[in-house]
Amino acid sequence: MPYSPLSRRRFLAASSLAAARTTGAASPPKDKLHVATNEYPWGTFYAREKRSFYDLLDGVLGEVAAAGLNGYEPLARSPEDVKRLEPLLRKHGLAMRSLYVNSTLHVPDQAEKSIDDVLKIAGVAHAIGTRIIVTNPSPLRWGGQDNKDDAQIRFQAQALDKLGAALAAMGLTLAYHNHDMELRNAAREFHHMMVATDPKHVKLCLDAHWIFRGSGNSTVALSDVVELYGRRVVELHLRQSKDGVWTEVFGDGDIDYPALAKRLAALGAKPHLVLEQAVEKGSPNTMNALEAHRRGQEYARSVFAVFAG
Repeated sequence: MPYSPLSRRRFLAASSLAAARTTGAASPPKDKLHVATNEYPWGTFYAREKRSFYDLLDGVLGEVAAAGLNGYEPLARSPEDVKRLEPLLRKHGLAMRSLYVNSTLHVPDQAEKSIDDVLKIAGVAHAIGTRIIVTNPSPLRWGGQDNKDDAQIRFQAQALDKLGAALAAMGLTLAYHNHDMELRNAAREFHHMMVATDPKHVKLCLDAHWIFRGSGNSTVALSDVVELYGRRVVELHLRQSKDGVWTEVFGDGDIDYPALAKRLAALGAKPHLVLEQAVEKGSPNTMNALEAHRRGQEYARSVFAVFAG
């Protein structure tokens, strides 16, 4: 079913909720679970509706608030991106506890500049409440099948640790993020980023579905990653699939999130929760981004209630 505009009643309800958040009237109690959303999934929903995500960012953030979410994790490309976003976040009563940024750390003559760029972005974000910087060191070529060699992987781990140490000195936490490509070749790139960095400098943003997909839709591989690195998990990116295809709504599916929540809690982790329920080719098309995220945050609050308070 294609996207249809909000009815007047739904629009007024959404506007009222956004306004209440701006004044603080709808702020959640301190013991209520904080659930945020990443920029990426909203872009995928808007793209399939043929709407311009960046041209409508103010409206997007209004829908994020209306969906019942507490925060927003942008993909920042420059300090200016953060500065432009800050008044919109304040307007809609949204926190930005985390920020996602790409980095190039496997090439010696590019790593220093990339680290400097991340630190400049992080400095601006820290001033408005960000505490976690999520980074995915760029692949050799986005969408390609080529892989980094051992020398590049070793250098990248050293640079990642250096970035983490610099962020820690600023009072920020670095969380390493991966996609499916880092799971190729016995997951050598992913594991080396973990074993060759200092846990005090480099934590993990666990994207359970990329681990699942990158290992051939394996819940065994996901469970092993949790056992190996669960104590370093400071953020979760939440996405679900059914029979390997992303669903519209974060809910029951291929990955047993209730079991994941229970195990992380047992390991002493209390991660920042970020919905990243995107749509892809083959995903159902029955609702818009606002409705999908409203349902998804309700499920997340139920499953991860163990982390409330």
